[in-house]
Amino acid sequence: MAMELLKLFPFILRKGLGLLLLLLAVSAISFMLVHFSPIDPIQAYVGADMMKVSAEQREAIVQYWGLNDPPLLRYWHWLSAVVSGDLGTSMIYRRPVLEVIGERFAASLALMGAAWLLSGLIGFVSGVLAAMNRNTWVDKGIRWYCYTLSSTPTFWVGLLFMLVFAVWLGILPVGLAVPAGTTADQVQFIDRIRHMILPVLTLSVTGIAAIALHTREKLIDVTEKEYWLFARARGEQGFTIFWRHGLRNVALPAITLQFASFSELFGGAVLAEQVFSYPGLGQAAVEAGLRGDIPLLMGVVLFSALFVYCGNAMADLSYRFIDPRMKEGSRS
Repeated sequence: MAMELLKLFPFILRKGLGLLLLLLAVSAISFMLVHFSPIDPIQAYVGADMMKVSAEQREAIVQYWGLNDPPLLRYWHWLSAVVSGDLGTSMIYRRPVLEVIGERFAASLALMGAAWLLSGLIGFVSGVLAAMNRNTWVDKGIRWYCYTLSSTPTFWVGLLFMLVFAVWLGILPVGLAVPAGTTADQVQFIDRIRHMILPVLTLSVTGIAAIALHTREKLIDVTEKEYWLFARARGEQGFTIFWRHGLRNVALPAITLQFASFSELFGGAVLAEQVFSYPGLGQAAVEAGLRGDIPLLMGVVLFSALFVYCGNAMADLSYRFIDPRMKEGSRS
């Protein structure tokens, strides 16, 4: 076990350095974009009472948030605080940014985790079924579904599901994470599940297409290999031939693609949470952008970059544990 960890040290070190450089670049670019944004942070902070704010009060707010400082100085102060573990205080929620992100991410994690598992499993099975039944009605139906959903915006799918299941049929709630007007101690687990169904379905059906089409193409390539044809000649067919000769060859690319889809998953979650008013990290990011909450927006940007990078790193790490050829290559 110790030897395996020692062999992984260069990989972990390389990924760690890459993560630091990525976060630094993302934070610098985001800070520059926020600085040149047309949104006035003071007006967004005060809101409808802006006409009641005097010039002295406005200047006090500017001084409190340090908005008069040069951009480079403000970025340096923010970066120094981040290194010490302080992401600042949210201008909207008047709470530490880390607390807001932790609370909102807990809600988004359940949503994105369920959608990620469903889209991966259904997409993989659909791709296998399409490849094993190539050019049949099953294959054509799955491909039609994938091509249609891959070109459909996430928010439109969410609105369609809301219209059908919440408005017309009335079997699922319209939105939110819990029933409206219910205190936290009165919320039951089944209530949270019911309110998650529509956002999870929205993210799942739009995430199936990529993994299904990719798995189908990979398995079709496998079925044209000599070892597959030899197995067919020996009488193997159906699930048996796929289990022995196809699963490992298509599972590794599918795992990589699924982990690499963290960016699309997070982006889709932002839209789904807006449609269903789900109080997750995506909705917090939109609110921070529209209301000029720079500390919260920068914190969400860093956290989303970390989230996506960890997904790609886990994909690379899974290759090393699942594919023995990676271990042999590292030894050589």
